[in-house]
Amino acid sequence: NRRKKEGDSILENPSIPNPFPELCCSPFASVLSASLLPKATSRKKQVIKVYSEDDTSRALEVPSDITARDVCQLLILKNHYVDDHSWTLFEQFTHTGLGRAIEDHELVMEVQSNWVMEEETKLYFRKNYAKYEFFKNPLSFFPDHMISFPSETNAALSHSGILQMFLSSSTYPEIHGYLYAKEQGKKSWKKLYFLLRRSGLYFSTKGTSKEPRHLQFFCEFSNSDMYMSLTGKKISGAPTNYGFCFKPNKSGGSRDLKQLCADDEQSRTCWMTAIRLLKYGMQLYQNYMQPYQGRSGCSPLNVTPMRSISENSLVAMDFSGHRSRIIENPTEALSVAVEEGLAWRRRSCLRLNSHGSPIAMSNMGMSIHRSQSWFHHKISREEAQRLILQHGLVDGVFLVRDSQSNPKTFVLSLSHGLKIKHFQIVPLEDDGKLFYTLDDGHTRFTDLIQLVEFYQLNKGVLPCKLKHYCARIAL
Repeated sequence: NRRKKEGDSILENPSIPNPFPELCCSPFASVLSASLLPKATSRKKQVIKVYSEDDTSRALEVPSDITARDVCQLLILKNHYVDDHSWTLFEQFTHTGLGRAIEDHELVMEVQSNWVMEEETKLYFRKNYAKYEFFKNPLSFFPDHMISFPSETNAALSHSGILQMFLSSSTYPEIHGYLYAKEQGKKSWKKLYFLLRRSGLYFSTKGTSKEPRHLQFFCEFSNSDMYMSLTGKKISGAPTNYGFCFKPNKSGGSRDLKQLCADDEQSRTCWMTAIRLLKYGMQLYQNYMQPYQGRSGCSPLNVTPMRSISENSLVAMDFSGHRSRIIENPTEALSVAVEEGLAWRRRSCLRLNSHGSPIAMSNMGMSIHRSQSWFHHKISREEAQRLILQHGLVDGVFLVRDSQSNPKTFVLSLSHGLKIKHFQIVPLEDDGKLFYTLDDGHTRFTDLIQLVEFYQLNKGVLPCKLKHYCARIAL
């Protein structure tokens, strides 16, 4: 009864007027108007979805003005990866098999705003070792028969001279050569003589003539993006596997593509690299220089690039004496590696025998490579080539996979000279012991890990050392 009386007395009291009516909630107005919010909160955030090679994905809430480099840095920090300046955000169209590495300075939201509903498009986070390779070795990207310098230029250009010419706003080398072009609205392809100039891409209507009356405009690059064909000639029906195309921004889909293909990988790389330099110019060079800006002694056009993590961490050492030493003799390094591998196996066998499971060690030796990032279980030759292509055709990019033709053997797929080569790893049995070899038994290894580590230090029978492995990372 006392509580009831107190409640009645409260109801009888007059209501107190609200001194701040503008802060009152109503179904038609928010608690705080936009003018009362601080300016810092006006920066919009959006959610993007990024995929890895194994098709795992991660959703990120990012600002609307975030760049591709910032997204890569965010994923590196969240996943505790080593930043060797080769991580890239990759845009890929699933149905058409087209893809491109998004430049570090590009805004991710602007890239996504150009997507159309009928195309399934994804963002991938992967390494691209060839992203800025032309700044380190421009001579290998531009063959003599495809490039023409201005007449006043000296015949022999230095490393920095070529870069300055490509980055100059006044002069630009002319790239020329034959390309196959797909005719608009048709399935047929036509071989034409193309020329790349500062004003755009042209083709000649009369053989290899460069006269203005014979040149017809094909494409310009300010309002379009360049993509590489990742599926070869399967989808597009191109005459070769070395296709690339231009897709206008805000286009209506695949019908607006301007498709081209080259005769070989060297030609395609030359065209695509020259077009990137023409479109982005100094911005591309600033992207390349940004990781080195904190280092002392870096001149604008003479930068010694940082070695990759794999090169820095691999060296044969001898700790048997009072002082450690680097083993420079490849034969001595191999014998030490074999001896260490056998000793490790004996120790592991004894440890497993104490638990009563000696058979487990033999199985472990047969499959220990499956835990390595460079090993890809049961992928085809075409999948291996596509994976290496996506990581960049730099000398030394590699992976190891199961052989499809012979189930008991393995294959080392390696990039060298803008080509992908495949080497068979054959198992050998000698005196009841299993070994692996690349050179018909002249050099033997107890497991694939030992084989890969040896060829990371020594070229041996391969055209180059193993430098960068293709990995299927998980986000």
